[in-house]
Amino acid sequence: MRFVIVTGMSGAGKTSVLKFLEDINFFCVDNLPPALIPKFADLCSQQNGEIERVAMGIDIRGGKLFDDLFQVLEELDEIGYPYEILFLDAEDKTLMKRYKETRRAHPMSKKGSIEDGIYLERKKLEEVRTKATYILNTSSFLARELKEQINRLFVENKAFDSLMVKVCSFGFKYGIPVDSDLVFDVRFLPNPFYIQELKELTGNDAPVSDYVMSFQESKDFLTKLVDMVEFLLPQYTKEGKNNLVISIGCTGGKHRSVTLANALYQVLATQERMVLLKHNDIEKDAKNKGK
Repeated sequence: MRFVIVTGMSGAGKTSVLKFLEDINFFCVDNLPPALIPKFADLCSQQNGEIERVAMGIDIRGGKLFDDLFQVLEELDEIGYPYEILFLDAEDKTLMKRYKETRRAHPMSKKGSIEDGIYLERKKLEEVRTKATYILNTSSFLARELKEQINRLFVENKAFDSLMVKVCSFGFKYGIPVDSDLVFDVRFLPNPFYIQELKELTGNDAPVSDYVMSFQESKDFLTKLVDMVEFLLPQYTKEGKNNLVISIGCTGGKHRSVTLANALYQVLATQERMVLLKHNDIEKDAKNKGK
């Protein structure tokens, strides 16, 4: 039986993850006191194979009962009961934004600020985080992207790398994405914008991508970019970084940057990594024309 404990920071997406796990036939229970985990796991294992996958949501809403989790995990280790811990995290500023949008009080800041509650919760969860099998940073995830990662881990059973890579295209005239970790400027490449039959197309269209990649400098840039990124990724993982945003920009974010972002994404996606692709400004030129 596959037994997954879902925990992590409040506001990081635990409720959504439990719903996604339920969709892929996990038997899900939320906010069960940790002291009951061994009995619950034993009960599920006695169902003659009818329950093959179980997920439990555990978080600091349990108050002092949450402290039992550490002892329970030790008990499971001692009896050799296999379990996995999925720890959901997000940047503090993202968690604050989510709480402000929902107008909910943080479980640990009912008499203080949201920021104080996040700080106290993070300190309380430090030990659990070190025991996690998987750590997912949901700061930049859309709901469908989070679901894709859950399917990747628990349906496709792909290898897990704690570093989530997001490859983005953007247009410099609209500004560099604020969450960028690495920024690359491809405005030195020949611009399809000045070719009439390519102007209204995007880097997602074969004529544009073929044109951009027909130049030796494009091929050389991609080769060097892939080489550098492949060198950096394990270094970031070693450092403990969970989320890396690679932004590639051209003038309008429609042709060259889209082509190169797609090409980098295709290389990284074949390496069993968790990689997302986003084109920030691909439609903005068309929208601005319509105004």
